[in-house]
Amino acid sequence: MARASVTLYGIPNCDTVKKARAWLAEHEVAVRFHDFKKAGVPAEHLRRWIDAVGWERLLNRQGTTWRLLDAATQAGVHDAASAATLLQAHASAIRRPVVEWDAGAPTITVGFAPADWQARLKG
Repeated sequence: MARASVTLYGIPNCDTVKKARAWLAEHEVAVRFHDFKKAGVPAEHLRRWIDAVGWERLLNRQGTTWRLLDAATQAGVHDAASAATLLQAHASAIRRPVVEWDAGAPTITVGFAPADWQARLKG
């Protein structure tokens, strides 16, 4: 029986997303998976994520997608609004996975952090 429930946003072939999904399954967490490639980035969720964790945390400047953008596009990302526009157009530039935790007060995390996730499950 599942102890918790989350919505995990990401790309299925991303290694970090694969690790996160495996970890959640191992810990019997019910997961709703939202595939950025197939379903896009829900704009209302993107705004909530930026409000919760900040656009700087959400934007993956180390990833291939960011590195392939031209310098002018990169330079144009300087605040939450410009980051949201870029992330809406280039979902692969979002640091993954984004997880919306449903247990207790809904919270949002970005990236795979097993120790933090374990603490959330113990709640």
